[in-house]
Amino acid sequence: MTAGHAGSVIRNTFQILPSVGNGKERNLWKNGVRDWDEFRGERKVKGISAERKEAMDRHLDRADEFLDRGMTDYFSRILPTVEHWRLYDRFRKDTAFLDIETDGRSSYANVTVVGIHRSEGTVALVRGQDLSAESLAEALDGVKLLVTFNGSSFDLPILGYHFPLAVPRVPHFDLRHACRRVGLVGGLKSVEKQLGMCRAREVEYVTGEEAVYLWRAWERSGSKNALKLLKRYNEEDTVNLRPIAERVYGELSDRILKFSGERCGT
Repeated sequence: MTAGHAGSVIRNTFQILPSVGNGKERNLWKNGVRDWDEFRGERKVKGISAERKEAMDRHLDRADEFLDRGMTDYFSRILPTVEHWRLYDRFRKDTAFLDIETDGRSSYANVTVVGIHRSEGTVALVRGQDLSAESLAEALDGVKLLVTFNGSSFDLPILGYHFPLAVPRVPHFDLRHACRRVGLVGGLKSVEKQLGMCRAREVEYVTGEEAVYLWRAWERSGSKNALKLLKRYNEEDTVNLRPIAERVYGELSDRILKFSGERCGT
């Protein structure tokens, strides 16, 4: 199994069970219990009492039901945040890649542009034009998973402050943290370079700070070129999240499948 071609690993995941963390999950794999079906198919599981296993079986039955119904908000509550990436392959078609621009770097900065890239296309919602709680909720309607770069600390808290309840409470695959786990360090543009990705020439050297200046130029003088450049920059930020997510998901899921397979003798 090569990176980028690993299958869905959410059903190999036991960290949705009470008191099961990374270590206990690996012990289950090591003992030949690799997915939910294998767990429920065992009469006894080493280190787990019969009574506790019965309760865990019920947890897995419920998880299977929610997974089949695409109710990913359930997993956002029971799966550790750092493991939300495990849902990516299963819900790839219903994933939204999101990035925002603001008029400053503070937690209360105004949102100027929200870029959302989905399988059906990309939209940019602009402050003073078409950005509102309603338009944001509509653009994210039906989303099962969000992908951002540092959205846990920046994008999502700011959107939550300005547009309460507009962003669905679904699992969040934050690439900033996931990239570190596969050796990709630094900011988004640094990661892009490490992966050999190139930006469009007109925004190749635009930075987040310059994006603020572009907005101010549009706001103060109505420079259409400044707004066009800002939207193009945001589009690159947003669309480029997809290939990075594919790469990172592939490497992380390969680790899980390799570990569980090797330890189980497959």
